[in-house]
Amino acid sequence: MMQGDPLGFFVTLAFTLGTCLSGAWWCLRRWSQARHLLDTPTSKIRSAAQGYVELYGVLHELPGAEVRGPLTGKPCLWWRYRIEEYQSSDNKSTWRVVERGSSEAWLRLDDGTGECLIDPRGAEVRPVVRDSWEGNLRHPLGPVKTGFWRFLSSGRRYRYVEERLHAGQPLYAIGDFRTQGAAQQGFDPTAAQGAVIREWKGDFAGLLRRFDSDGNGQLDEREWDRVRLAARLEAEDRQRLRAQEPAHNQMARPREAQPFILANAGEDELARGFYWQAAAGAVLCLVGALATAWVLGVQNW
Repeated sequence: MMQGDPLGFFVTLAFTLGTCLSGAWWCLRRWSQARHLLDTPTSKIRSAAQGYVELYGVLHELPGAEVRGPLTGKPCLWWRYRIEEYQSSDNKSTWRVVERGSSEAWLRLDDGTGECLIDPRGAEVRPVVRDSWEGNLRHPLGPVKTGFWRFLSSGRRYRYVEERLHAGQPLYAIGDFRTQGAAQQGFDPTAAQGAVIREWKGDFAGLLRRFDSDGNGQLDEREWDRVRLAARLEAEDRQRLRAQEPAHNQMARPREAQPFILANAGEDELARGFYWQAAAGAVLCLVGALATAWVLGVQNW
């Protein structure tokens, strides 16, 4: 058979091998994600360590932010949409994606001990709110009329899907956690002192008025010692003031290949779903392996 149709043999072999490898990759990926979720302890925002953490909380609106779903116009905190067009030819019909997009608006999570701003870019977001409907416009303002009025409409058929996160919803978040603020940054007295002195040198006339004791228009070694001491005290005062400013907690996509997930579901539900998907991948891998063995067996390889 191989001699009769070598191209068909290699195409079939490539398909079965691809099925086996794809199933194996999907199984390992979902299994690893489930283990990350279950092995990472839940942290409180106020006492969370820097790095990869897991948080539970409630979503709140960001002051001054106004976010609306692009297809429904409904107010929300985050959205993702997909527009599909119905295509039919040669007794074959299918829905083809013609447009998709997702929001990059930051999210505000509160767990009762503090707040954390979340950058959703690169995250696997799993909202519980999902609207799906059909219509005849490429960009609808909302669900179009159905029934009798739909048959009166002409033109192409579209299917719309919009998913959203809303204020007041619970959110599970796992990703890279960082606290931004002067209190969390290391203080180098020598570097801070040098920065103050360079700032003062920008107004050298003012520097002379403050530290030129003998009025000769120059700063001798003793006067420079006074400058350095005053600059050090000034740097310490500025650091104390910055340390009193509130810290800003942020979560974003981890630099390493770790899951970054935002979901309205809980950890156990997510992990259970990942395990089922890993099992499906394992079955797909097994089917691909058996099919590959059969193809090679038929060709006496």
